Amino acid sequence: MPWLGSVPAHWQVDRLKASITCCKNGIWGEEPKGDSSDIDCVRVADFDRARLVVDGVVPTQRSVTQSERVGRTLQRGDVLLEKSGGGERQPVGQVVIYDRDEPAVCSNFVAKVPLAEGMAPRFWMYQHAAAYARGVNIVAIKQTSGIQNLDQSQYFDERGVFPSHADQVQIATFLDRETAKIDALIAEQEKLLALLAEKRQATISHAVTRGLDPGVPMKDSGIAWLGEVPAHWEMRRLKTLSPAITVGIVVNPSDYVSDEGLPFIYGGDIREGNISLENCRRIAPGDSDMQPKTRLNAKDLLTVRVGAPGVTAVVTEECEGGNCASVMLIRRGAFDSDWLCFAMNSRMVRYQVEVDQYGAAQEQFNIGHAINFWITTPPVREQQELAHLLSMRVKKIDDLSMDAQRTIALLTERRSALIAAAVTGKIDVRGQVEAQAA
Repeated sequence: MPWLGSVPAHWQVDRLKASITCCKNGIWGEEPKGDSSDIDCVRVADFDRARLVVDGVVPTQRSVTQSERVGRTLQRGDVLLEKSGGGERQPVGQVVIYDRDEPAVCSNFVAKVPLAEGMAPRFWMYQHAAAYARGVNIVAIKQTSGIQNLDQSQYFDERGVFPSHADQVQIATFLDRETAKIDALIAEQEKLLALLAEKRQATISHAVTRGLDPGVPMKDSGIAWLGEVPAHWEMRRLKTLSPAITVGIVVNPSDYVSDEGLPFIYGGDIREGNISLENCRRIAPGDSDMQPKTRLNAKDLLTVRVGAPGVTAVVTEECEGGNCASVMLIRRGAFDSDWLCFAMNSRMVRYQVEVDQYGAAQEQFNIGHAINFWITTPPVREQQELAHLLSMRVKKIDDLSMDAQRTIALLTERRSALIAAAVTGKIDVRGQVEAQAA
């Protein structure tokens, strides 16, 4: 079998469906009624994809009648299959096990898959994880609309390995121990990333509100939440810095999307201090010229309005002549664009964004309020010095963050390879488990 490769001669190879008794689709039920019909409902969002389980608190309750619960009530050790959802980077078909004692059902995007007699739940959790990592689920994905659906029959017709129950338990025990070690190393790197992100933000925020000279005379900014600022700096509204602040193309921006042409920047293309052109939309030069109000110039700034409001980047020469939509466009003016970018990404502006933003489903902010954001404004020469020094300091932090991300990627790859090797018999874990037990 292509994804299994060679397996121990005494292991059986069979279709995955031989490991289960049925595949029961979940149910969404009705709004909770506050009575005995209410029950926890596991959604795909409750899958812990790293640990391959559902555990802890399930936040969603639904009203499901006793007759509807028949065959659907989850028990510890049940396999749960994601049958609808997914996306390009995370295709549908993830499998986890239910690792709770509390009664629950699963949503209609999930199927309950009880295991057959003699099947060890955690071994099968790992085998399905290995199959998912190797793309075994891909051939069973059907997509006729915007959502992926897994053909469950086709998926469970794929081949898997069937060691003895004792071997299954030993393999799962080995993987529990070894993946826990890797997970601990990953957690350390994730903690480091969080600390570096906090240091990065603190470095930027201190520089753009206090300056780089600790001995400079200070004055009260007049804004309670901001406190003191360098005495020679001005407190200015954003609208007084830029000659024009507007939003991107508003009326049917999708009409201007072209297969090729100049960058057509949306909010999703903007990162903190960087515009990603890898997957950005395109606009024909003539169409962009017809929208001069939002046509991009190098050193303009673009700020995300929806989803991650306030995140800002400087327009590069690669984007010159292109256009934008669903963002705030700050025209270049008598200021250093890199300095203003740092200021816009600092806590100073983020605080004002948080006060202003609205929208329960998707966070956003009103440009009419944004133009009145307070900006601590040093002289232009000092702006340039601040931007230059911050760029160097932030690069050092970003380099450390990239190292941590690479380490996480390598550890994650190692974890996946270890699982695949163990569940397909490429490594014999029996002696290792016995030695650990001794």
